Amino acid sequence: MKITYDPTVDALYIQFKETTVTTQQLSEGIALDYDADGYLAGIEILDTTVRLNAPQTFRQIVLENIGVAIPETVETPIEGIH
Repeated sequence: MKITYDPTVDALYIQFKETTVTTQQLSEGIALDYDADGYLAGIEILDTTVRLNAPQTFRQIVLENIGVAIPETVETPIEGIH
């Protein structure tokens, strides 16, 4: 995931995956990007500080529980498979 903010145009983009996208306008200034399979690939928010009613929002960003838990490899054979 990649989060970018452009203060010159007050735009925030959250990219979940880098791919070719199709954009759907959710509402004025908010767009959703979908990949070829229809999965969400990104979100764009224009006039971000106005919409969040918080001009100081991007002075500090806190990330919690970042990362994906990957299950351990199963070492026990599956019954019926040899």
